Amino acid sequence: MQTCPDSDHALSLRQILDGVELFGGDDIRITGCNCRSQSIEPGDLFVAISGTVRDGHDHVAEAVARGCAAVVAERPISTSVPVCYVADSRAAYGRICQGLAGDPSRKLKAIGITGTNGKTTTSYLIASVLGHAGRRPGVLGTIGCFDGVEFEETSMTTPPPDQLARCLGRMVRNGCTHAVMEVSSHALDQSRVAGMVFDAACVTNVRRDHLDYHRSINDYRMAKSRLMDYLAPEGFAVLNADDPTSVDYLTRIDGPVLTIGVRSAAEITGTLIEQHVSEQTFLLTAGSDALPVRTRMIGLHHVYNCLTAAAVGLAYGIDLATVARGLEAVEQLPGRLQRIECGQPFSVFVDFAHTPDALAGTLQTLREVVSGRLICVFGAGGDRDRHKRPLMGREVENGADLAIVTDDNPRNEDPEAIVTDILAGFRSPAAAEVVPDRSRAIARALELARPGDGVLIAGKGHEQHQIIGSGRHHFDDVEVAREWLYECTSGFPA
Repeated sequence: MQTCPDSDHALSLRQILDGVELFGGDDIRITGCNCRSQSIEPGDLFVAISGTVRDGHDHVAEAVARGCAAVVAERPISTSVPVCYVADSRAAYGRICQGLAGDPSRKLKAIGITGTNGKTTTSYLIASVLGHAGRRPGVLGTIGCFDGVEFEETSMTTPPPDQLARCLGRMVRNGCTHAVMEVSSHALDQSRVAGMVFDAACVTNVRRDHLDYHRSINDYRMAKSRLMDYLAPEGFAVLNADDPTSVDYLTRIDGPVLTIGVRSAAEITGTLIEQHVSEQTFLLTAGSDALPVRTRMIGLHHVYNCLTAAAVGLAYGIDLATVARGLEAVEQLPGRLQRIECGQPFSVFVDFAHTPDALAGTLQTLREVVSGRLICVFGAGGDRDRHKRPLMGREVENGADLAIVTDDNPRNEDPEAIVTDILAGFRSPAAAEVVPDRSRAIARALELARPGDGVLIAGKGHEQHQIIGSGRHHFDDVEVAREWLYECTSGFPA
């Protein structure tokens, strides 16, 4: 539910939704709205949304019985309260929520980041660059919402419109100057950011993902591109010149664009100089200026994340030296190639990689810095894109010396069926070990590791639960790995 911060000041629905059809009154004045009929309170506006599971238009009577003052709908309904008809209820709900929150995105410089991989890390890198330049950024994404004062976990990369508006509103009240936020393809397709205005739009890369939701890879790409529709007239975009889909988005942008790249010509480029298991150095170049940047997070994908953050910082007039300090200050993020160091003579990393492209990139990064074997523990989520599972298996077989296939979040699917889908991508499926219990799979990988080896625990990253059926059970890859390593530290050679 979204309410107006000033409950004594009602907002005009006709002003929020310009050009709408109103029946039953000249205007509708509102102080609160909700798209869940069971949560309606007297005086609220009910927005009927056609969802993937239920259709809000079928629950108008319940909303009216609970005291709603008016209804927003997409199709004709019979009811005793005023009705506002719109072409897209989702977009209307987003605009209404933002309006009731005081349009916070217009009081902040909102920076949106979309892409298949790298959104979370890039958002924290941008926030760090801004912070080192004296700005006060808020951050919103997969890990949670930081409103400038407090951190709150969220259940979605981009939360529903009412939660999103409240988070941005808190950023304004807490004195934030910028809002750095991840924008998922689901959020763009469902118009969760409707009513927002972005000062900057960044695209990290567009690979294959979420085809359980989007009907095709083209639909997925189009969803990502919709972030550009929310750019302010004076706003700017940052695109990856090495990513073909990102380059294609140039046709959707009328305003300024900065490009970043490692292989292609671009305004901001990066050249990897040296890479080790615990740090790397790359040369950051912007025009005629260049500086070496040493980061504790490794991998070519991290160079791309840094370049996107650097482009945003430079666009805001931050000098290159300050940009570099901001990039170097982000030493580790939960579940983003996170090192687990408990005195063991081999490397252990936990990473959120759950797509074929992300797995391939992460394994390639580790291959370049690990002297011994690579052991990868991974699975695939249930009730999600089945077609990517064999592709994930193929990438792990190609990139690791030993694959241990285990459960991820099976949800309502048969875990054995998920494993079967993964193994279908292996040329030699018998070479992979199958250990369904994730704790035992992690223990098995650590037991097999020898000095100089590298263990990658992939798929769940920062998540602290495992979803089996409809239940959520506490499970943390980092916690499980550390517990095993600490128990066995005495057995490692000095």
